[in-house]
Amino acid sequence: MKEPILVILAAGMGSRYGGLKQMDPIGPSGEVILDYSIFDARRAGFKRVLFLIKHEIEQDFKQMIGAHIEPHMEVMYGYQQLDMIPEGCTIPEGRVKPWGTGHAVLCCRELIDAPFLVINADDYYGVDAYRVAYETLSGLRDDDKARYFMVGYQLKNTLTENGSVARGVCSVDENGFLTTVTERTHIIGSCDGPMYTEDGQTYHRLPEDAPVSMNMFGFTPSLLEEMAQTFPVFLKETVPGNPMKAEYFLPGVVNAMLEKDTASVRVLSCTDRWYGVTYREDKPMVMAALRRMADEGLYPTPLWS
Repeated sequence: MKEPILVILAAGMGSRYGGLKQMDPIGPSGEVILDYSIFDARRAGFKRVLFLIKHEIEQDFKQMIGAHIEPHMEVMYGYQQLDMIPEGCTIPEGRVKPWGTGHAVLCCRELIDAPFLVINADDYYGVDAYRVAYETLSGLRDDDKARYFMVGYQLKNTLTENGSVARGVCSVDENGFLTTVTERTHIIGSCDGPMYTEDGQTYHRLPEDAPVSMNMFGFTPSLLEEMAQTFPVFLKETVPGNPMKAEYFLPGVVNAMLEKDTASVRVLSCTDRWYGVTYREDKPMVMAALRRMADEGLYPTPLWS
């Protein structure tokens, strides 16, 4: 079997950071979160990485990220653009918003020839997450169904003290397989544990160890075949109802396959702490955590020394 591929969704980096050149250094030697993801993936066993970017940020991205990764891994680039849609489909007038994470992965279809792991470019997932993901990908095979997996985090390890977060709270059966993902858009930490609200007034408790999705999925190439069939349907049937904002999300594709019983998704438990800069106030905490891990010997300083 060909070597698994790490697929990093980075097409939105320019908009999220206010311009790629303003990516915040967050590690002790000026590293960005993406550096840690690739470093952890490489030492877990990954040898190939596919960056999904936009042409608008291509030059800056290759200079800032790609150049110092190429000596360590095989680097490929895929591109997500709004006009990359099937023949016969049209872009609504005035639409500028990208088509979502499912479309992003579909744009890489010609480059993916092996099981692959999808991650967000601006999330820190932890050392153990990549280890279990690589081990599972190395033996991933479809049979009567598509066989996928998701790395699940304990909810308590994904919260911030600086505001609310949105998380996909997962239900898992007795065999460790995903049954449903319920999107909770307003979760906070409290002295009584995590709580969520749907109306901004009444709060409901959630278990601290409830598994949540942080968009770290493992797939076989069969996912691409599924999306090639369902993305045109999305454009023709869903987009007209919300032409400026409708998005084709990767978890939505997975959920639809679960409902059709054409796929199974094993949930791999991860006890690592997830880090991300959801709010500006999160940055000092993330910087302190990475400094502590470097001091403990988990990472070299500088990272790519």
